[in-house]
Amino acid sequence: ANGSERLIRMGFEIAETRNGAPADGVQRVSCVDKSNVTRGCQLFRRVFDDVATSYPNSELDYSFIDAFMQWITRSPEYYDVVVTSNMFGDIATDLGAVLQGGMGMAASGNIGDEQAFFEPVHGSAPKHAGKNKVNPIASINSIQMMMDWLGRKSANDQMIQIGEMIDESVADHLKVGKNLTYDLGGDSSCSFVGESISSRLAAKLAEQF
Repeated sequence: ANGSERLIRMGFEIAETRNGAPADGVQRVSCVDKSNVTRGCQLFRRVFDDVATSYPNSELDYSFIDAFMQWITRSPEYYDVVVTSNMFGDIATDLGAVLQGGMGMAASGNIGDEQAFFEPVHGSAPKHAGKNKVNPIASINSIQMMMDWLGRKSANDQMIQIGEMIDESVADHLKVGKNLTYDLGGDSSCSFVGESISSRLAAKLAEQF
């Protein structure tokens, strides 16, 4: 129960730093489990309800994992923060990667009480090593997540701001709609996309700092 509580509490804490679900701006925390079948999930849901009493500003939402996989495909904009178990989360995040443009776009963080580790969802992808063709955005987005975590943990607003600038630089590059890697329908190299985003970030940093 202690592990579930730590995870769920972090979910509510993260929700308080966000702008709510894209569809309606509601600060919503969704509990995804299979509590109609497994006792472990029944415990997870009870802990969720207990922790939720400390966060009255969050709207509570519940889904069984099988139904959730349908709903996140149909209406991903409804969701803000989702808490679930390791196995269900591993499956759901791979689907989530597809919804945001593929594995080349998806960042991840493994966050403990004191330490954290950030990486692309796709891992090291050794079969692509040395080809200069993969999408670097998942790695760049992982750095953005790292800066945000470091900034919030150390109460360093500058780190948080740099994380926001990384996010904006990626968005600015994508808005142009060209100079994309093969997975997004383009033919640009990994290094070209990385340098494009880097130059945008450098300009933002020079202007701000």
